[in-house]
Amino acid sequence: MPSKLQNLRINDMTTQYPAYIDLKPVDHVSGTVLLPGSKSISNRTLLLSALAEGKTRICDLLASDDTSVMLDGLKKFGIDWTQTGVANEYEVIGGNGALPNKEADLFLGNAGTAIRPLTAALAALGGDYLLHGIPRMHERPIGDLVDALNASGADIEYVENKGYPPIRIRKGNIDSRNLKVKGNVSSQFLTALLMASPLMALEYDVTIHVVGELISKPYIEITLNLMQAFGVTVDRKGWETFVIRKGQRYRSPGVVHVEGDASSASYFLAAAAIAGGPVRVQGIGKNSIQGDVRFIDVLEKMGAKVVYGENFVEVSSGDPLKAIDMDFNLIPDAAMTVAMLAVYADGPSVLRNIGSWRVKETDRIDAMATELKKLGVGVEAGADWLKVIPVTKMQDAVIDTYNDHRMAMCFSLASLNSATKKGVNIRINDPRCVAKTFPGYFQAFQTIVHPS
Repeated sequence: MPSKLQNLRINDMTTQYPAYIDLKPVDHVSGTVLLPGSKSISNRTLLLSALAEGKTRICDLLASDDTSVMLDGLKKFGIDWTQTGVANEYEVIGGNGALPNKEADLFLGNAGTAIRPLTAALAALGGDYLLHGIPRMHERPIGDLVDALNASGADIEYVENKGYPPIRIRKGNIDSRNLKVKGNVSSQFLTALLMASPLMALEYDVTIHVVGELISKPYIEITLNLMQAFGVTVDRKGWETFVIRKGQRYRSPGVVHVEGDASSASYFLAAAAIAGGPVRVQGIGKNSIQGDVRFIDVLEKMGAKVVYGENFVEVSSGDPLKAIDMDFNLIPDAAMTVAMLAVYADGPSVLRNIGSWRVKETDRIDAMATELKKLGVGVEAGADWLKVIPVTKMQDAVIDTYNDHRMAMCFSLASLNSATKKGVNIRINDPRCVAKTFPGYFQAFQTIVHPS
């Protein structure tokens, strides 16, 4: 297949993407990649900066579709922000616990990290807001969060289908001493309530109770870390109860440096584990606050060699990759990359407790199963698990991406040659989907590959 990669220039958010990208087999990978900012940290930091007292300078903010819709939303609320002239650096003038504009129509694309925290914050502050996005956003559940808020006196209405966006938020009468939210669908629902809680805890403490198992706990750790950086502490009892003491307000820390995205790091580190290395990613290190750095523990368990620094992680392949059978409740996004590593493992691997994949940008369990089968890989799938059965020889494939950035990035790894298996020719359809979190992914991928 002729390559179209030379036509791809990903330098900013105005990039024109081709309809597809062809990747030829790659014999070896090595090099250094500077990671884009973390999506989870970027959008949380933008909202906290908008709600805080004072001016916040945000360094290394992710430039992507998801942060773009959050920035657009802040403008519509009347929050002033400017670019400083330094790449990916912004200054945000906080609203000191309020938003100047009480009416807005917000298009939020497919950004769960935008719509969910905004829903809780806007419900607490009151106004008249319409929140909507692309068709897939309208298929992603938000009912558990809305139910928790409405049960406390918020006024949130489903515009089309119950339990899903679009939603309209009006001024309610929140009595928020106690809120209850289910934890088994998305940790973003709890994140949303936590971030909005200081807006509610004006005269009394607010207690948030998690009903059932809380998934993706490391993302809650990110939320709590950032809230503390903005001056709000949360008392918690395990992962079941969170208490926000009355009278706390967000205050700007002055400067926030956004860590590199640990989920994005997974593709480059996995490439090294498959095809030699060393590959070094810069922007995360041994003290990262992101849960997805635990992906590196999985690499080590599968046989890769890892070196940590203060602001980097470096991986090289060791022995042929070992099969795994693991619970991935804590790192569901990075688990998709593990599914691709499993293609190169020495036996069948099972990824368990990944039910949250089904309510992401696409139904990722079905999507991964479908596209892995195109490679000739054996696959079995259930409600919340995926089994990957390697084959001796893969086959060339045209990969559909389902408007899901992680599908595109994951399947680029199928072009790699390992010590025991040859990579194949891969066509990635709709590469523009990577703009959600990593507009320059394919450009960065090319910097580490050495074709056969």
